[in-house]
Amino acid sequence: MSRSILATRAALASATVALFLLLLKSYAASKTGSVAMLGSLADTALDLLASLVTLWGVRVAAEPADHDHRFGHGKAEALAALFQVFIIGLSSVAILARAVQQLLAGQTTANAEYGIGVSIIAILATLALLVYQRYVIERTGSVAIGADHVHYQSDVMLNIAVIAALAIDQFGGMRGADPLFGIAIALWLMWGAWRASAQAVDQLMDKEWPAERRAAFMKVAEQHPELAGIHDLRTRTSGTHDFVQFHVWMDPKITLDDAHRVMDEVEDQLMLAFPGTEILIHPDPEGHVDRVPISALEATTGTIH
Repeated sequence: MSRSILATRAALASATVALFLLLLKSYAASKTGSVAMLGSLADTALDLLASLVTLWGVRVAAEPADHDHRFGHGKAEALAALFQVFIIGLSSVAILARAVQQLLAGQTTANAEYGIGVSIIAILATLALLVYQRYVIERTGSVAIGADHVHYQSDVMLNIAVIAALAIDQFGGMRGADPLFGIAIALWLMWGAWRASAQAVDQLMDKEWPAERRAAFMKVAEQHPELAGIHDLRTRTSGTHDFVQFHVWMDPKITLDDAHRVMDEVEDQLMLAFPGTEILIHPDPEGHVDRVPISALEATTGTIH
């Protein structure tokens, strides 16, 4: 199954779970009056919106390259992930404001059993979704599903906090526990938004692959006996698509036909180890140095002789 199909199915699963939980939490919030439950409801409503945007992002990212987008549409995933970060930030600010308001007003909650029951169902449904998302992320590397995964991880903590807030507030007799938990939930969401933004920004800025992955790529590439060296390695990721380009040093007396054969063999080896990666190889005569200084680039990618 293709990576784009897996990512699309994960986005559909997220939207379905969010819609189911939205209906349950609306009922529970009306019965309890809990600010923690209200915050959980608001977060779920925004989950649904974010999941729909994620679905749009992975579908656009799966579209093949065209005349105006020669490198494909992969960065649509990063844009969808940043939209999720914006949504998470908005929900956390709204929850924080509502919690502070209830704390100052001294409002109390009611019918804790409704909120606790719904939160338990929400935890079970979210855990099932997280398992599926992790499966998809491991096979696709989707940044949009990754951001969604971070968000739903925070949802588990949020629902646990709702249960604790209602139980302590009503059964433990500690008035004010509910809004305090609401404040903690809001701060947790803000932290989640900050974490989720990092990978999306890295993709939009064409950040290099992690050092370990670049080293693994170079290890495969340099195995070919007819290469005198590899240099000027550049890597980037766009959605579920990876792009790599590098220069190779070769015997200057080799024929063009033989050079083409060697590069095809190198590319075949790399495609087996890094399937789906778009690879561009530029041949240089052994010892050739580009006239434009690239010392800063080589400081990060390394040069293998």
